Amino acid sequence: MKVLVVNAGSSSLKYQLMNTETKEVLGKGICERIGMEGSLIDHKLGDGSKKIKKEIPMPDHSVATEIVVSMLTDKEYGCISSTDEIEAIGHRVVHGSSYFFDSCIIDQNVIDTIEKCSEFAPLHNPAHIMGINGCQKVMPNVPQVAVFDTAFHQTMPAEAYTYALPMSMIENDGIRRYGMHGTSHKFVSQEMNKILGRTDTKIITCHIGNGSSISAVKNGKCIDTSMGFTPLAGVEMGTRCGSIDPAIVPYIMKKHNISVDEISDFMNKKCGFLGVSEYSSDSRDIEAAIRGEFNPDLKTCPTTDEGKARVTKNCKLAAEILAYQVKQYIGSYTAAMNGLDAIVFTAGMGENNPELRERACRDMDFYGIELDLELNAKTLRQPNIVEISKPTSKVKVYVLPTNEELMIAMDTERLVLGK
Repeated sequence: MKVLVVNAGSSSLKYQLMNTETKEVLGKGICERIGMEGSLIDHKLGDGSKKIKKEIPMPDHSVATEIVVSMLTDKEYGCISSTDEIEAIGHRVVHGSSYFFDSCIIDQNVIDTIEKCSEFAPLHNPAHIMGINGCQKVMPNVPQVAVFDTAFHQTMPAEAYTYALPMSMIENDGIRRYGMHGTSHKFVSQEMNKILGRTDTKIITCHIGNGSSISAVKNGKCIDTSMGFTPLAGVEMGTRCGSIDPAIVPYIMKKHNISVDEISDFMNKKCGFLGVSEYSSDSRDIEAAIRGEFNPDLKTCPTTDEGKARVTKNCKLAAEILAYQVKQYIGSYTAAMNGLDAIVFTAGMGENNPELRERACRDMDFYGIELDLELNAKTLRQPNIVEISKPTSKVKVYVLPTNEELMIAMDTERLVLGK
């Protein structure tokens, strides 16, 4: 089946046309600055043989969808002859609250419910609705499916997702642990089950990037995850603080005389790697600074020996904080599942930062984790699945590239064909 995978933002529309049978990407791209001056499309064939980037007016997502279709069917840059070849459309939707336990075929009731969930993801869900409406207008007879980032985590037991707040508040205000990156965690855990050759497994999936989350997946179902009511919770991230003592929030607000919006902005955009290092939110800059190599393009780049020493020290601490927190989650989730078969590292840092993986798996002899340090060091920027643990390791450790678009396409096919 040929499925168009759509990830709509407030002023953008990412897309991939995929063949679910071959798992091939036929064409992909992004529309940017929708509804703004200078809107453009960046499109290429799946194999990268042909690409085009040009400015073109896009007043709304419907027009952007029309332009996407025109590119996919273009004689020179296209990959299909007509829209008749697009058999289904799969949409990434960030938040499904407690309403959606699985992906679902989109109808008006689903759209209305996604809109209800907008209070939990005000920057994302309204944009997803615009993408859905745009596709409906351009391809009204093509079935559409919503795939939710939060759905995979809906199998968590109440003791894992419930905060120790008044029950009336939990029930009436929808406050609970939701988690994020569910599509990624679902994809890599399913792939790990294939590798292990069974489904009665205990797996910890580490989606580590600029935004990071860790999940405990037992027998194919999520039983806990590190992100919570919002994506701010869990481990240290690029610019997010992760989980902290709640009392720190009013303390900072009073001490620095800042508002609710300002403290939210601070915790989301000025903490994490950036805050601890006082240098960069990018792990590549962090690791380079640890080696004594500094990025001259950064305004925060040190110019004195004293400044370089401080940045190096801070970057080492930032890297160790994340590794320590990942290790904490591995320990707690192993206890929660009463065992562990495999650890999976995925996403930007998980796939491309061997130093992080080594730090996180260091001194884990109690669990029988034995990392192949040489293989781990050279495993980065690869499309392949790589086992980085030794053959004698009781717990398998893998680097497994995530593919959320493929997961969305496969879920879409499953629902449309009634599999």
